[in-house]
Amino acid sequence: MSYIFFTFAVIFAFVLLFSVIKIVPQGREFTVERFGRYTKTLKPGISILTPFVERIGRRMNMMEQVLDVPQQEVITKDNAMVKVDAIVFIQVMDASAAAYRVENLPYAITQLCSTNLRTVVGSMDLDEVLFQRDNINSRLLTVIDAATEPWGVKVNRIEIKDLTPPVDITNAMARQMKAERERRAVITEAEGEKQAAIARAEGAKQSAILQSEGRKEAAFRDAEAREREAEAEAKATAMVSEAIARGDVNAINYFVAQKYVEAFAELARNPTAKTVIVPAEMSGLVGTIAGIGEMVGLARDQQGERRAQPAPAPRNAPTRTPRGGGSVPSTS
Repeated sequence: MSYIFFTFAVIFAFVLLFSVIKIVPQGREFTVERFGRYTKTLKPGISILTPFVERIGRRMNMMEQVLDVPQQEVITKDNAMVKVDAIVFIQVMDASAAAYRVENLPYAITQLCSTNLRTVVGSMDLDEVLFQRDNINSRLLTVIDAATEPWGVKVNRIEIKDLTPPVDITNAMARQMKAERERRAVITEAEGEKQAAIARAEGAKQSAILQSEGRKEAAFRDAEAREREAEAEAKATAMVSEAIARGDVNAINYFVAQKYVEAFAELARNPTAKTVIVPAEMSGLVGTIAGIGEMVGLARDQQGERRAQPAPAPRNAPTRTPRGGGSVPSTS
């Protein structure tokens, strides 16, 4: 009999011990009731209750929770039917208020979000609903957070999860988007053609400028070449004149042979001439060429002497011998 009593006492002691010692996990808070009345809130850790007097009332989740707002059909301000659903992020800040001021806290917040979602979306046009989700979220957050504050709940975020317009409106939006993109494509193509035309005009302008600069440079160089050629011709004429003034026969032969050769070359290049008359006295031409050779050597010698001493002033040149069909007579 004593053994049975001892066993019963041990069991009763364990039951009593587990009923008065409470361990609250992290992220949770327990409310304590004394004879059914709320007295305090147990924080995470170990706590001891008064046996047979106090008990755990509600076990509240203090972590952030996500509630799903069911999809519902809402009529917008311009009489368009849209399907809307959302998600809301809440966190219990006051365990006692959340436990004793509202029954079934998740259901209450879900219904509150649904009604306010209808109110906010119904006061906007369809275009505003489709393109101003951030505005809808902020308005819902302000209203619902203010409504849940007496319950000890903080609403952190509300997000529109899905928003589905009617099928006909969706098709119209697709056509509108296609037309807008085609318009942008036409504008972009026109801009490209405009830029290409401008680039081609700039290229033609630069080409004309470069061609003009090239012609200017070529004309300048041609003029410079003619000027140098004239200077060389003048120097050659002056040298021949000096030689003639000194009585050098080879100078006269050189001058006459030069004109003779030029006239014969022009005659040979004439495209209308069918017959070229060759002078009979070729020995005179050979003698003239020999005179030209001697004149070139003489000119070289004169250039060396002119570098060493000043040249004498030239005298009046004799009258040139006219050209004829025969050879030029040489004077000894």
